[in-house]
This record gives sequence, structure tokens and C-alpha cells, in this order.
Amino acid sequence: MKILLIGSVIFSKFILNELIKKNYNLIGVCTSKKKNNSDFFDLSKISKKNSIPYKFVNNINSADTFKWIKNKKPDLIICCGWSQIIKKSILKVPTFGCIGYHPSDLPRNRGRSPIIWTIFLGLKFCGSTFFKMTEEADKGKILSKKKIKIQSNDDASIIYKKLCLIGTKQIHEAIKKIKISKFKKNYKTKIISNFWRKRKFNDGKIDWRMSSTKVDNLVKALAKPYPNAHFIYQNKIVKVLKSKKIKYLNINIEPGKIILIKNKKIIVKCGDGAVLLSKIFPNVKFKINTYLE
Repeated sequence: MKILLIGSVIFSKFILNELIKKNYNLIGVCTSKKKNNSDFFDLSKISKKNSIPYKFVNNINSADTFKWIKNKKPDLIICCGWSQIIKKSILKVPTFGCIGYHPSDLPRNRGRSPIIWTIFLGLKFCGSTFFKMTEEADKGKILSKKKIKIQSNDDASIIYKKLCLIGTKQIHEAIKKIKISKFKKNYKTKIISNFWRKRKFNDGKIDWRMSSTKVDNLVKALAKPYPNAHFIYQNKIVKVLKSKKIKYLNINIEPGKIILIKNKKIIVKCGDGAVLLSKIFPNVKFKINTYLE
């Protein structure tokens, strides 16, 4: 089976390395040299090292890209880590169709920034799903789906690593299933699908009126490879890399107030409780009883 891979994120790197390791017949890679995502990764170096033809792509649906893919005559296309919708003209090229990937419990939670929203919303599980692609985003018959339990201390960095590890195992099942057109029965259950929007910069700004749980979730959701949660102090953007919920019962203190400073760590009042900001960037000289925006 001749396989062509489309991707430009760290997860794509793991899948490409796994396919190379298992000696799949890789006949082409479409990647990007333009950083479009926080977890961006250029697959060209891996492709070049392993003598796999590759193409830098801005628009996956351009006439030039379509011609390049069609000339490769792939039996299967695997797309993981690509933000553009792939049109029907390309989806029809490979004999067995195209495998897509989404880190959510499809058909629930389609759309953008799934890891971030999963953690921020406090969901107990994160999905890892391979599916047969259609022209609709993250919608198609499911080939392989696993659930990862989210532990209390898991942040985006930990969840991302878990998804990379489980995804490299799932890809073999997905390839096998698409060859014989065998799909997961649970796709046909009457589950109401929802669609998450793309995270914006302001979504990462901490609103101190939120509960300590929500503030802590936001910090975890935007941990590496994402750009971190942030707040404003003395007209400067300060990023929060690590936080911890703190019990604080004085209901007469306003949200956003620094109530304690110890060893360069600060405790800030939230709408409900408080949070300890244990790691921030850049280092700022805070004053007790001042306010964060």
C-alpha cells in the first residue's frame, strides 16, 4: 500500500516516525514551513533523511498540490495535524480514501483547539480518534477510538504526550480497518455532535472572577506546546506556567488581589478560593495587596 502523509505538527512527527519504523511504503509527505500552530513541526527533515519525497504546502487544495498528490498515485492518504479542510477532489484520489485524526471523543467535540477546551472545561476523559475523512470537518466513519483518563495534575503537555504515544499504536488499527472497510459500530449511536471554535488570544487571559478551579484549568490547558495563560500587571503581559488551587475562605477580598508573596511565588484571590502562581514568565517584582488584571 502506497501511503502519503499530510501534517505539520508534533503529533504528525510521531505518526511519520512510526510509519517509517514499521516499514510502510511512504511515497510522499505534504508539510509546511510556515508556523501556523503552537505545536508546529516541519516534517521535511525527517522525509529527506529517509528519502521520502516531500512538498511544502500553503494551500492543500491548490491545483499545484492536487497535481503533485495525484501524480504520486497513493493508495491511502493519512492527514494528522493540518488545519485546512481537504476538498473532495483530493479525498477521491487514493484507492482506500483518507484517514483523519482528531484528539477528542468523536462525534462529540469536533472542531478547533480540542485539547485546550477539554482541559479547561474539566472533562474527565480525552479522546483519540482516527476516522475516514469527508469534506466536513472531523466527520466520518470511525476507524479507531481510545479514551485517555485525565488525572488531576495532567496539563496540556502531559495529555499531548499521551496522545502521541497512543496514536502511534492506533494508526496500525486504522490502516487495517480502512483497507477492509470495517468501522466502529459505536459511530452509529445517537450522539449529539458539537463543534468547538478556535482558541483566541483573549481566551488565554485569566479572569480572576473565575473560580480557582477554572483558573487552574486554564493554566493547565495552555501549558506547552501551547502559549500559556496570561494576565496583565503594570501594563505588562505575564505568562503563568504553573499554578495550584488554594483554599481561601475570606469572602471579603476582591478577585485579582495579591494576598500573599512567598519566595517569589504569589497567591491571588479568585472568585471562589485562591491560586498559587508557582511559575511565571517573565519574573516580575510584585507587591502585596496590589491587583492583577
